Amino acid sequence: MSPRAYNRTLRKAAAEEAKRRIVEAAAGLHAAHGGLGTSHAMIAKRAGVSIPTVYKYFPTGNDLIPACTGLVASRAPVALDERIFDGLPRVADRVRALHEIARVLDRAGALYLHTPSRWSCFESHYKLLWLPGSPRWLSRAYLAARGRPSAFLDTLSLTTAGECARVLAAAGMRTIRVLEGDRSRRVGGPLWPLVRLYYRVFRVRPSVELVATR
Repeated sequence: MSPRAYNRTLRKAAAEEAKRRIVEAAAGLHAAHGGLGTSHAMIAKRAGVSIPTVYKYFPTGNDLIPACTGLVASRAPVALDERIFDGLPRVADRVRALHEIARVLDRAGALYLHTPSRWSCFESHYKLLWLPGSPRWLSRAYLAARGRPSAFLDTLSLTTAGECARVLAAAGMRTIRVLEGDRSRRVGGPLWPLVRLYYRVFRVRPSVELVATR
């Protein structure tokens, strides 16, 4: 490679790095202050570049918006719910699926997991008030009394936040936030006050809802 071509390569790499830092800074400032509350001077200071450099690549605030939107979208959490495991009834298969998801997830990204809890008073498939932790035979009898088919019970494998966090940890992921898990969702009609008391006393989240990163 000739010295001139080498210098062009260096300049191009430096320009791309400067634009990346500007977009990163602008996205963070937009989140904190809004687009109208963010100036080129603020962006330059946070990115560690000169103000003319910001204007060189992004003459107006509107020029920054598509780049910032693309950055935020690329880092949006990958959302998973129980449907991701359709066709994978065995726990071992589900663990392998999570391992593969963790393997391909971008290091700057995040995974959002939402699945029914073992201790919930609501079963999301049947849309019924549910006895937490009930044995399979009792669940079948309950469904029969409500006139519902029970075949889905054979694939029902409820879990807890702790179990999910351990599986994610084994896949090389770290749980960074545990969310409310539909705790305020009213279920049971007139029994809702008792259900809510149960959730509060035993600190139950009716759904496993957490965010993890690599």
